[in-house]
Amino acid sequence: MKALFLVGGLGTRLRPLTDRTPKPMVPVMGRPLLERNMEALKQHGIDEIVLSTCYRPEVIEQYFGDGSDFGLKIDYVCEEFPLGTGGAIKNCEKYFDDTFFVFNADILSNINFSEMLRYHKRKKADVTIAVTRVENPSAYGVIEYDADGYAYLFKEKPAPHEVVSHFINAGAYLFEPSVLRRIPAGRPVSVEREVFPNLLEQARKIAVYKGCNYWLDIGTPEKYIQAHKDIFEGQLHLPEMNFHERAVYSGPGTHISGTAVLRGPVYLGRNVRIEAGATVGPHVVIGDNSLIGKKCKIANSILWNDVVLEDGANLSECIVTDASIVDGTSRMKHVIYTPEMIKAAKHLAI
Repeated sequence: MKALFLVGGLGTRLRPLTDRTPKPMVPVMGRPLLERNMEALKQHGIDEIVLSTCYRPEVIEQYFGDGSDFGLKIDYVCEEFPLGTGGAIKNCEKYFDDTFFVFNADILSNINFSEMLRYHKRKKADVTIAVTRVENPSAYGVIEYDADGYAYLFKEKPAPHEVVSHFINAGAYLFEPSVLRRIPAGRPVSVEREVFPNLLEQARKIAVYKGCNYWLDIGTPEKYIQAHKDIFEGQLHLPEMNFHERAVYSGPGTHISGTAVLRGPVYLGRNVRIEAGATVGPHVVIGDNSLIGKKCKIANSILWNDVVLEDGANLSECIVTDASIVDGTSRMKHVIYTPEMIKAAKHLAI
């Protein structure tokens, strides 16, 4: 079984987190979002992955390589220019000769992919779309479907008075390879606005799968923070951690001073050092090789890798990206730190 991830987007809404990092590589509990999603697939026996890249492809390839370190076989197809969701799928056509999964790369969900595949086969569908229910679907693509579970209408961002269905496209699909022949080549194509409506016009079967009770599009910094909160609170489970059973998780090589205070839930990566008198938590993630100085205070914040908080820094509800050095005089709330932003702030102060 193979899967295709569409990982070429610019991640514009997630800036400045994506200024240097492709959206699929933004860390979730210390590991890239894309890796978290690959882990979920492996649990269902899917170990061959195709990545459709465009923005900063080298970052993704350097991390995953050929996939062997992750128990996977990974192939890459890099777009010369953005082809849209449908165009990207078409561009990878040569890799698929049997039923395959397709995923938007910015989604976290608890979809049971084995169950979804069984449903797809049972419905004898050309495409199966995972859907999730939202209270206000006006900002999404809504799918209307019949009593037998087949889609009959796709409506993009309906006005409130036009809402008939509250089920939206969850960004996870099963495709039969025959569908690929129906997608135009060499130009941008939207799977949502063009491919799916065209399939309906051609009387092809598009099944709707509703087995998704957790779903989040990590498209903005607010949603990114929400994802971590949901994991801490147990709304989304990761295989290696359960914060209802254990308040603090830490990686190898981590050193915590005897006078530091950890208030769970807290996740610490590898080789993290927390100095004397620091208070960390609750709801804090600290990435690999990071240093938390003496008497620092951190709450409700996400720190990426190689971050240094100088003695006395105080952060609440902040995101700090790779290799940032936060001054000890900082008393910040609701702030995103990147090395570039810190450097610019220091320049203005001078």
